[in-house]
Amino acid sequence: MALTITPSEQACGATVTGVDLAQPLSDDLVAEIRAAWLDHHVLAFPGQKLTDDDLERFTLAFGPFGEDPFIAPIPGREHIIAVKREADETAPLFAENWHTDWSFQDQPPAGTCLYGITIPPAGGDTLYANQHAALDAMPAELRAKIESRQAIHSAKNAYAPTGSYGDADQRTDRSMDIRPSEEAEATRLHPIIRRHPETGREGLYSCLGYIVGIEDMAQEEALPLLMELHQWQTRDAFVYRHRWEQGMLAMWDNRSVLHRATGGYEGHARLLHRTTIGAYPA
Repeated sequence: MALTITPSEQACGATVTGVDLAQPLSDDLVAEIRAAWLDHHVLAFPGQKLTDDDLERFTLAFGPFGEDPFIAPIPGREHIIAVKREADETAPLFAENWHTDWSFQDQPPAGTCLYGITIPPAGGDTLYANQHAALDAMPAELRAKIESRQAIHSAKNAYAPTGSYGDADQRTDRSMDIRPSEEAEATRLHPIIRRHPETGREGLYSCLGYIVGIEDMAQEEALPLLMELHQWQTRDAFVYRHRWEQGMLAMWDNRSVLHRATGGYEGHARLLHRTTIGAYPA
């Protein structure tokens, strides 16, 4: 059966059928999937029946495993995280703010894979914002403010002991095994506008949240600019809404899109297994 790629007709995203990801992939098939991934930024593979071994094998076809700090892996695995919420859980929704995964690292993951195991009957969509499209459409005046600027990235607002998933969150009924740490206070620099390492296409990288400032800019100037930029990056015109199904694998390009979780499934459990695709050393 031939690979079929159906674009979402939204700002990014495509559905891929005609492949069984529980089987090893040929080099040609990996190359075809990678090309579609780079073109559409988010790929959804419905109707899969994957074990954790299958998920890891698929991830490794596209790069090394990424390093996942601050969230413990599932028992018996080093590279799989459970994105989990119980039916009666009352803790704030996990990952509901726009971000790109682990942008505070020296070498952030190139991509993320997420496999749907327990999917509620409604709600729980994931939103993706195309950051190539956001830059292409950006007003010249706003672009001039960020051209050649370096953003200061940190996990402190989320995973430091005082962060949103810090000590106070540990006293909630959150089912995910989050491990806040002082290490989240570290900072790293990345360009706000950067070229995709595989396609060479310019795009915006990350957003307010993991970005805590701008190099050589006072905070009273940087924070309003980051807020203005965030409002632009996440406009509806740049967003693809992904609806989950049980047995669906999604993979997205952290170098091209932002993403965020949504709720709307109160009273229902939700479980997905996640890996990250690491970036090859420059």
